[in-house]
Amino acid sequence: MKIAVLISGGVDSSVALMRLREQGHQLTAFYLKIWLEDELSHLGSCPWKEDLDYVQAVCKNAAVPLEVVSLQQAYWDEVVADTIVHIKAGRTPNPDVMCNQKVKFGAFLKQYGDQFDKVATGHYAQVVEENGAFLLKTSPDPVKDQTYFLSQLNQYQLSKALFPIGDLTKKEVRALADYYNLPNKNRKDSQGICFLGKIKFPDFVRYHVGEQAGDLIEYETGKKVGGHKGFWFYTIGQRQGIGLSGGPWYVVAKSPVENKIFISKNYYEDKKRDQVVVGTVNWIGEKPMTDQFNVKLRHGPEMVAATLTETAGGGIISLSKNDQGIAPGQFVVLYENDICRGSAEILEGK
Repeated sequence: MKIAVLISGGVDSSVALMRLREQGHQLTAFYLKIWLEDELSHLGSCPWKEDLDYVQAVCKNAAVPLEVVSLQQAYWDEVVADTIVHIKAGRTPNPDVMCNQKVKFGAFLKQYGDQFDKVATGHYAQVVEENGAFLLKTSPDPVKDQTYFLSQLNQYQLSKALFPIGDLTKKEVRALADYYNLPNKNRKDSQGICFLGKIKFPDFVRYHVGEQAGDLIEYETGKKVGGHKGFWFYTIGQRQGIGLSGGPWYVVAKSPVENKIFISKNYYEDKKRDQVVVGTVNWIGEKPMTDQFNVKLRHGPEMVAATLTETAGGGIISLSKNDQGIAPGQFVVLYENDICRGSAEILEGK
């Protein structure tokens, strides 16, 4: 097959490239130039140069042609601008979900899709074709599984997607990186948001939204116990970075209008929620016949049984177990066994 391989400089996409090369496919590697120059110059960071150096070394060793493609405008229009809108509204956006839907399998696919049979990435996920439909299947590595981030794709996007390491665990990918003797075999995994690289998310928020002093309020008493620099730096369920002693403290509510953050030292049941109000569900394929799913409220291995009741323009997801970290702007992802059926944006927990 003729395959476009999106390579980032990390181990996962590099191993994906090498597996496809071993299989004898006709490959072209693409490095997506998505970093934001304003942020990089302002914050004094240049993460893309190191990434591109690794990409060039991997492609040279593999004798695979490399193209560098600028998709900065698409990232800004489709991902970054939406992220800023969410932050200002007090929601917790998920840029990586939008990045896959709107850019990697959106803008790139629109520009290059007709030239290639498949677009391959280093995601931990699998695509299975069944009766002419394309299913998104989880990785055998539940910790690394990335179907959460791919849950807004549609049938066409999934039909073009190829995940060469999707059947492997992270340990197996690391072993293959050693076997291939990749130049980046010892490189650590990236923890950053897709368009930020090594830039910390709070620094990105500060650059675009600024700071505004507000009060930290103890949830149980209504008393002011400290201060903060803007409600947009906090998310529901957050424990790290609150900056108060005597904890641990948890963020349990936000008031964007008053710029107040409500915190608690206790993980009380009354601050947990078992219903999630969501927007329109993106079904990856045909809408399932069932209303019973396992769901993820965030990236990670944990799933909880739930019931979906669809409403006009959205739905209500009733959880079998309460959750304190229901964050508007994030996604609820729905699963049947090991198949990811789709997802919906969280509007509120109740």
